[in-house]
Amino acid sequence: MKALIVDDERRARNEMQRLLVPYSWIEIVGEASSVREALDRIEQHDPEVVFLDIQMDRQDGFQLIQALPSPLPKIIFTTAFDEFAVRAFEVNALDYLLKPIAPDRLKLALTKLQEPSRFKPAELPLRENDRVFMRDGEKCWFVSVSAIRLLESEGDYSRVYFDDQRVMIYRSISSLEQRLPSDLFFRANRRQILSLGYIASVVPWFSNSLKVKLRSGEEVEVSRRSAKAFRQKLSL
Repeated sequence: MKALIVDDERRARNEMQRLLVPYSWIEIVGEASSVREALDRIEQHDPEVVFLDIQMDRQDGFQLIQALPSPLPKIIFTTAFDEFAVRAFEVNALDYLLKPIAPDRLKLALTKLQEPSRFKPAELPLRENDRVFMRDGEKCWFVSVSAIRLLESEGDYSRVYFDDQRVMIYRSISSLEQRLPSDLFFRANRRQILSLGYIASVVPWFSNSLKVKLRSGEEVEVSRRSAKAFRQKLSL
């Protein structure tokens, strides 16, 4: 698979070349240090994937995407800044890698590239330090899993609580439960999943259930069916 590396720093281009050495099926057909050079190289080599820096000397990676004719090559952003992640997802980037690029993250990005039909993002488990993209209407967020304190079912939708936000997303509570790390989150009842790290207090409630109060003020009832497992999890 032909690849182009676009970055205005030679050291960064060399590092990407080094990271790609183990992947013999990736053929680096060229490099570019600017948007103009990248356009020329893409026209010349027709790469299937572009490893694209965002902040460059005069223009940024998004301007390159806007200038490219369809169909676009696959784009894997490589940048030192995470504030561009929302825009990256809006232009359907294949992945978004933060510098310094970790080999395991590069491997995951290349798995998406090599086997797109087998790659199902919804089935990948999330980790505490992972960040997830959310959209509610015209607003977008890129949220750390550790910042989520509560999730509530709204039919086929789920409301996600983080910071001062209550964002509605088109995901069922059950599908979210499968992805969330089980050591950090607990299914309290049919409608709610809570983050164990945000618990302020736990008191007995009706019919052997429990009432949990989160540090942010929300109250969650742990159902009688779930109370035993909850006590065991917290060693109560």
